[in-house]
Amino acid sequence: MANGKRLFVLDTNVLMHDPTSIFRFKEHDIFLPMVVLEELDRGKKGMSEVARNVRQVSRFLDDLMSGATKEEIDRGLEIPGVPNSGNGHAEGEDDPGRLFFQTRHLPQKLPETLPGHTADNTILSTALALQDELPLHDSVTLVSKDINLRIKAAVVGIRAEDYHNDQVLDDVNLLYRGHDALDPGFWDSHSKDVESWKEEGRTFYRVKGPDVGGWYVGQCLYMDDDSGFEAMVRRRDGEDAIIELITDYRNPKHSVWGISARNREQNFALNMLMDPDFDFVTLLGAAGTGKTLLTLAAGLAQVLDQNRYKEIIMTRVTVPVGEDIGFLPGTEEEKMTPWMGALMDNMEILNQSEGGAWGRAATDDLLRSRIRIHSLNFMRGRTFLNKYLIIDEAQNLTPKQMKTLITRAGPGTKVVCLGNIAQIDTPYLTETNSGLTYVVDRFKAWEHAGHITLLRGERSRLADFASSSL
Repeated sequence: MANGKRLFVLDTNVLMHDPTSIFRFKEHDIFLPMVVLEELDRGKKGMSEVARNVRQVSRFLDDLMSGATKEEIDRGLEIPGVPNSGNGHAEGEDDPGRLFFQTRHLPQKLPETLPGHTADNTILSTALALQDELPLHDSVTLVSKDINLRIKAAVVGIRAEDYHNDQVLDDVNLLYRGHDALDPGFWDSHSKDVESWKEEGRTFYRVKGPDVGGWYVGQCLYMDDDSGFEAMVRRRDGEDAIIELITDYRNPKHSVWGISARNREQNFALNMLMDPDFDFVTLLGAAGTGKTLLTLAAGLAQVLDQNRYKEIIMTRVTVPVGEDIGFLPGTEEEKMTPWMGALMDNMEILNQSEGGAWGRAATDDLLRSRIRIHSLNFMRGRTFLNKYLIIDEAQNLTPKQMKTLITRAGPGTKVVCLGNIAQIDTPYLTETNSGLTYVVDRFKAWEHAGHITLLRGERSRLADFASSSL
């Protein structure tokens, strides 16, 4: 009889993507075909993220099997809770699931058109055999990140699912945007308890009310009317919050390295980029919304004019859009230069110096001397002190890679992540499990982090039309 348990057959790519996936199925059971173990063995060598994940999976399995007899393995190994940050495991469920290995040959159940010679077809054959041989489970479900394998599974009558446990959000539309419009009647309903004062030329308001409880420190607020009200939450305690009127960087007299904000979201972004209280800033937006230009302008202003940081460090994931063109010669910076077209394009905009060609060349040399380009491959183990670190194309990073980069920040360092989650080029990453989505959601409640989703393109009318119509 069925006992409410499901049996999940895991594909190799699930384990490669998330080594802790074997602990994520609560009270349900897991089955690992022998071909999955073979593929893990072939993928364990190297220094890539996938190879490191494979080695971690092997350590988890070795830990679970430690001291187990053959009979215990055949009955299934009890799965504890998700590993914590220490050496042990967290507490599991009251009725934990079990981990089964393929310890005997299972009959071939695939149609003749799908011979079980490939790894995928062998996994399908195993799942089909399990459906007939394990009546104690409500269902046998194949879990894979491979869309084609899930399609083949559905064709031959196997229930198949994507691995969703790594998703930060169920719907990317629920992602924190960093700004919110106040209701038209907000001040009428909250004016009773409003206090205002000025401090060092800055205007503050203390606001109380039920609407305040949903705000985050660093969140930007505005009135969608002619008042021009734009503010930022500086502190919140329950239904009591302090907000500050922000600097209007759309005004040319407040321009940053010659760059002025062209819309409300860009103005919010410049306020966060120029504010030393924000150690971590994330900017989301489509191409042409000004992410890189604003970030570079703010960085140069704080490095060269304010001496707040020593230099700008820029890095990004090297994922090609088209076919790879082979190895690139030169030093680390020279190899990274072709990937930094966005940096070079924006440098041309920022370097509008007077003095003719000679003056522009001198300024360009000065700017380039304070900007360093580094590869992600050499970030492990480093510590950046008083640096302005820009992580471009961050949507192609996994949560683990993002953690590795952000933890490089030493005292006095500001980290800025740029990206567009609608343009992910890395296999097995989606809008809901990208490292960029992950940090936006995890950092939204931290008082020294800011996030803005840029909405309007400011590149050209041609680019705007192409973005909306193609």
